[in-house]
Amino acid sequence: MERIDLLLKGIGLLVTPPGSAPRRGSEMQALREIPDAAVAIRDGRIALFGGEREVLDRLRGADVADTLDAGGRLAAPGLVDPHTHLVHGGSREHELALKRAGVPYLTILAQGGGILSTVRATRAASEEELFRQAYRSLDNMLLQGVTTAEAKSGYGLSAEEERKQLRAAKRLNDAHPVDVVSTFMGAHAVPPEFRDRPDAYVELVCAMIAEAAKEGLAEFCDVFCEQGVFTVGQSRRILLEGRRHGLAPKIHADEIESLGGAELAGEVGAVSADHLLAASDEGLRALAAGGVVPVLLPGTSFNLGLNRHARARAMIDDYALPVALATDFNPGSCPTDSIQLIMALASLNLRMTPEEILTACTLNAAHAIGRGADIGSIEVGKRADLTLFDAPNLAYLPYRFGINHAFGVIKNGRAAVWDRRIAAPHAGKEGT
Repeated sequence: MERIDLLLKGIGLLVTPPGSAPRRGSEMQALREIPDAAVAIRDGRIALFGGEREVLDRLRGADVADTLDAGGRLAAPGLVDPHTHLVHGGSREHELALKRAGVPYLTILAQGGGILSTVRATRAASEEELFRQAYRSLDNMLLQGVTTAEAKSGYGLSAEEERKQLRAAKRLNDAHPVDVVSTFMGAHAVPPEFRDRPDAYVELVCAMIAEAAKEGLAEFCDVFCEQGVFTVGQSRRILLEGRRHGLAPKIHADEIESLGGAELAGEVGAVSADHLLAASDEGLRALAAGGVVPVLLPGTSFNLGLNRHARARAMIDDYALPVALATDFNPGSCPTDSIQLIMALASLNLRMTPEEILTACTLNAAHAIGRGADIGSIEVGKRADLTLFDAPNLAYLPYRFGINHAFGVIKNGRAAVWDRRIAAPHAGKEGT
């Protein structure tokens, strides 16, 4: 007799990108939609899905351990946030007045604020304090429908402090239902003690890479390639060193100036290039040629009060890129962990359609962290990560902005959130 651990029935409409390959250009618009649907789950993975009547017919005689009724709600793949600075100390609300007064971010950074302010707070915090603060943020993300999130280091800027952040991220992955994918980003800024010796700090970062890789603390290596931070040459050195030690390259590229970060991403075959507000046409062509996922962060340009945004329409319509979206959750330029706010901003400021937004927050986001084969779409054999929304249709999500639409979250085949409440106690990763 066939065994099913969980049957999720009563789904009003199931929507998902089809397949497991990244969705490029106009493909982002095409979703599989199944009304009156059901999903059967076994061993934390999707065993069967489709129209409810068909699923129930195929399960006749099966041993179904548990059943949940979605109550006619909208079901989608679990949301993926592929760019966060989850683990950090302190906050920076005191910089808000400076930003509103028009002080540029790089000026705030040069004055010891910005990233360097958070570096001081992170260095002063214990690993346990970092863990607890980030755990609360992960709870918020889970309640919003996020089932997998990337987490960067980059607020330690020394060998031990970077390891402290990465250790906290690894503990979070083990303890929290949300899967946490770790990225080493020692090249987030040049610390004060190396202000006049940036190349010496680059060499230290390369040494940190070797240690992080040896200890299994990260999968990716990222760098802030920007005027006044790390040059294209320095960034190339860091990313190639990361790749030499098994850390796949990612890059903060062309956020403020068109420095050539997107071109570098294409050159080194980066998994993703993120921000891209100032990316040139040559840079976008390089991303397409290099198979790079552009990760757009509309919350950052919104919070900084910028009048320009990443050219999502050109990326999709002209360059057929597999655009992804992320929060960029961090204590300075984008202090939000709300992926649903990002969905609304992608509609308003990036002019993306609801279908493109869902694809960008699921399957393409999964590919931006190397997880596209396992999560990001509802397919037989994939991990059973789903989000249920109190919404009559997909367009309602970015339309009715400023509230949390997530009713329930199925993570690894278990109800991690139901009726807008986190299951207690946390299941963590036990049994997955």
